[in-house]
Amino acid sequence: MTYLPALLLFGSNGIVAGQIDLGSGQIVLLRTLVGCLFLVAVFALTRGKLTCLRNPKCFALLVASGAAMGASWMFLYEAYTLVGVSMATLAYYCGPVIVLAVSPLVFGERLTKAKIGGIAVVMAGMVLVNGGSVQQGGLSWGLVCGLASAALFALMVVLSKKAQGAEGLERSLVQLVASFATAGLILVAQHGFDVAAVVQSALPAASDIAPVLFLGIVNTGLGCFLYFSSIAKLPAGSVAICGYLEPLSALAFASLLLHEQMAVVQLLGALLVIGGAAWGELAGFRPPAVRVRPLRPRVRRAP
Repeated sequence: MTYLPALLLFGSNGIVAGQIDLGSGQIVLLRTLVGCLFLVAVFALTRGKLTCLRNPKCFALLVASGAAMGASWMFLYEAYTLVGVSMATLAYYCGPVIVLAVSPLVFGERLTKAKIGGIAVVMAGMVLVNGGSVQQGGLSWGLVCGLASAALFALMVVLSKKAQGAEGLERSLVQLVASFATAGLILVAQHGFDVAAVVQSALPAASDIAPVLFLGIVNTGLGCFLYFSSIAKLPAGSVAICGYLEPLSALAFASLLLHEQMAVVQLLGALLVIGGAAWGELAGFRPPAVRVRPLRPRVRRAP
């Protein structure tokens, strides 16, 4: 199964990014650039075709979802720097809950009591995780970045779900290219539209080259390839249930490798965030019924 390794790779993003001595925007720019180059090589070797170009609506939605993903990563990596991997991951994982909340308006799905309960549990968990910090110092910029990344993640999911007519590798390639372009435009705007300054600021030191290549090729390029190639073959329930391995692994990696500690109240809040999101998403899910054909007795012919 390629889905679980992809989730573990995504869960280690903050750990790998922490080894790179660059700004958050520069890390996202290099990550998407290297990931794009890797997927372009894979796409060429597999002789893939951009069928979405025949469907302008699908292509536009993929580009828009990729732009939202790139902007979401810009905020997320800034949150990694300011509030740590654990807090940023929990804020970021409010994204699926936002998707649940807007699904009645966007997709016409019914908002059940279980889903409403899941949203309420997640909100309670976020209060426990960040309530003390907000009470002491107000709403920090790091928390704002984490919540902004969640909102943009939700936008990316909505736009991606509406883009019909493209396969996994093709979708991830178009989205990564759009993410790279978005990260580049944001950095150029921040540097007063000085492209040379952006290039200069994104040049990694010799000690940063290995983690940059690992983050771009393995975590981004290979991770997206494994992710989008596997979810099309798995039942929706398996995708949803196993998907919560990503935030859990991110919290575990941050605790074991970065020694980030959370108070008991914050740990309880983390369980509420992840559990509430899982409950809201999986409530009412029933696996498809398996049809069993009745066995017909064989009739032996007389010799």
